[in-house]
Amino acid sequence: MDQILDEKFNDAIWVAHSLFNRGKASGSIANLSFVHEDKVYITATGTCFGTLKRDDFAVVDMEGNQYNELKPSKELPLHLSVFKAKPDASTVLHVHSIYSVLWSCLPGLDEVDCIPDHTPYLKMKLGTVGLVPYEKPGSPELFDAFNERVHASDGWLLSHHGPVVPGKSIMEAFFAFEELEESAHIAWELRNRL
Repeated sequence: MDQILDEKFNDAIWVAHSLFNRGKASGSIANLSFVHEDKVYITATGTCFGTLKRDDFAVVDMEGNQYNELKPSKELPLHLSVFKAKPDASTVLHVHSIYSVLWSCLPGLDEVDCIPDHTPYLKMKLGTVGLVPYEKPGSPELFDAFNERVHASDGWLLSHHGPVVPGKSIMEAFFAFEELEESAHIAWELRNRL
């Protein structure tokens, strides 16, 4: 077996379990992908981060053509858009974490950088976080809105939906997401106090 691919699967499964066990992903609505040798491995439709295993990944190419029997997450186009727009990215993580979703519901946020940098770590770990206007999850309208904004920021909040976070590795995406969620939490707590 391919040792590098094994390590990627191990990291992806550890991240998924960690997020689920700490309440940052729930049910079967989160998705994660990584690139290996020009193929994209993405969590299949209906999979749960809490029970995720190696056999729960669909395999596609950069055009979305399938290499196994599993149906990829309906949000595959978001992942492919990131990989095409950000050549350094080899992982995309999308969850519906509480504070990121809460923050994304506020009116008047900056569409290019919507989370205040009350601490320096979000900028250090991720960079800017763009806001994508609400469209129905999995819809062509969502994918169009995302494609219009994918080049403008380093990570994204889908309004009323959740964060989309890229990384050069699975662990880098995980660390960037953790900082995004923590920054959204801090911003939420401080919004009426400063």
